[in-house]
Amino acid sequence: QVHVVESGGGLVQAGGSLRLSCTASGRTYSPDGGAWFRQAPGKEREFVAAITWRGGSTYYADSVKGRFTISRDNAKNAMYLQMNSLKPDDTAVYYCAEARYYRGTYSERSYDYWGQGTQVTVSS
Repeated sequence: QVHVVESGGGLVQAGGSLRLSCTASGRTYSPDGGAWFRQAPGKEREFVAAITWRGGSTYYADSVKGRFTISRDNAKNAMYLQMNSLKPDDTAVYYCAEARYYRGTYSERSYDYWGQGTQVTVSS
């Protein structure tokens, strides 16, 4: 059973930075891709960023483009989300997800394994 865990969330002032980490255990293969989603209070979960595991191609939501950077470390089975110039609107629970086989980039249904989420709070 694949187990995905996020870390690195916390409280930060607007304009600050945080780096989220995601590690996976229990798998013996490299996934086709990974992604970060987020869910703010009272809102649906939304796509933030995605990366392909082999080629390292990246995709971003318009709301975070230019501020967030997704990356992965194949050797460590880890994925990261560097978040800069944070805004109060970025406040949400951030989820890491992995796709064993590629079925799309932006939809939650494209991903097989999910972490429990890490809270990011940006104060104004």
